[in-house]
Amino acid sequence: MIKQGLVSSIIWAAGIALTILLYFAMLFFSVALFPFDKKRKVAHAQCFWWADALIALNPYWQLRVSGFENIDRKKTYVIVANHQSLADIIIVYKTKMQFKWVAKESLFKVPFVGWSMSLAKHVKLKRGDFSSIKKVYKEAAKWLRSGMSVLFFPEGTRSTTGDMKDFQNGAFKLAIKERVPILPISIRGTGNIMPKGGRLFNTKMPVSIKVLPEIDTTTFQAADFARLRDLVRAMLEAA
Repeated sequence: MIKQGLVSSIIWAAGIALTILLYFAMLFFSVALFPFDKKRKVAHAQCFWWADALIALNPYWQLRVSGFENIDRKKTYVIVANHQSLADIIIVYKTKMQFKWVAKESLFKVPFVGWSMSLAKHVKLKRGDFSSIKKVYKEAAKWLRSGMSVLFFPEGTRSTTGDMKDFQNGAFKLAIKERVPILPISIRGTGNIMPKGGRLFNTKMPVSIKVLPEIDTTTFQAADFARLRDLVRAMLEAA
């Protein structure tokens, strides 16, 4: 137990240090490249080495990646992923994709993590506020039209059981309206990375991320959003 606590403390300390370093790296590039990088692509790319380092330093995470050949780097996507843990954010950066998250407003207030999200110009969502929801989709549409992918967790909140919750409609309505393909991403095992209610890492946990084939939305009409939603959910469940 002492060894377990010591190793866990080292992992947490190193993770915090890396996150602070990430923030200052993103701040530097945001300021230095301000006139040339309006989309904050370079700042966003700093999260790639950050995620690699966090995963590499944790001996309890066994990550398996697959389906990355389904990513067309020249395309703009509405990315849809299931959601089990805050670790999903780390895992998705393994794709090395450029995108903007749609994330709840409270995350942007977390020191260093939230500040980094603001620097990268991710999209803030204030839950339960209809005007905020409308603003989110307007901002997301603007990013898509500029060639920047947008990532949604359509369950809205993390699943605590491992089973997917019902999907909300917004991401699918947006993809159909903007005529951009959906890229489904299946994430498994992140809900078990740490024991419930604890901060100790004690057993090796398999984690996987799988990018599924894209779904062309140009054949869908506006009224077909529920069919598209259910199709994507079924694909993620089958994965």
